[in-house]
Amino acid sequence: MTGYFPITIYHNPDCGTSRNALAMIEAAGYVPQVIEYRSAGWERAQLLGLLAAMGATPRDVLREKGTPAAELRLLDPATSDEALLEAMLAHPILVNRPIVTTPKGTRLCRPSEVVLELLDRAPAEFVKEDGEIVRR
Repeated sequence: MTGYFPITIYHNPDCGTSRNALAMIEAAGYVPQVIEYRSAGWERAQLLGLLAAMGATPRDVLREKGTPAAELRLLDPATSDEALLEAMLAHPILVNRPIVTTPKGTRLCRPSEVVLELLDRAPAEFVKEDGEIVRR
C-alpha cells in the first residue's frame, strides 16, 4: 500500500446499500473510519460540513422511507432547510446513507458503487449482496 488515504463512512448497518459501500471500501484494501450515525447522532457543524462538501442541501439528503419524515411534516417543499436540519439533528435516521468522505471528495453513495469514484484503487470486480456484479 502507498500513502495514507483516510476514509470515513457514515454507516447504517441495517441498510444494504451502506453495507455494500463499506464492503467495497474494504475489498479495495482500505480500513475506513466507520461512524454508525444513528447511534452517534449528528453535530450541527459536522452535518453542515458534510452538506457543504457535497454541495447539497438538507432536502438533498433527506431520507423518507423508514423514517418519521412524513409524520414530522418534512415532505412539504416549503419546509425550510433550517427546519430539516433541526429534524435531522433530533432524528439521525432522517439523513440518507451512506455518506463517504475521502481525499477525493464527499458523496452520498447511492447506489453503493458511487463509492468507487472516491477511492484511489478499487477491486476489479465486486459482488453486491443481491448478486449484482460491479466492475470498475
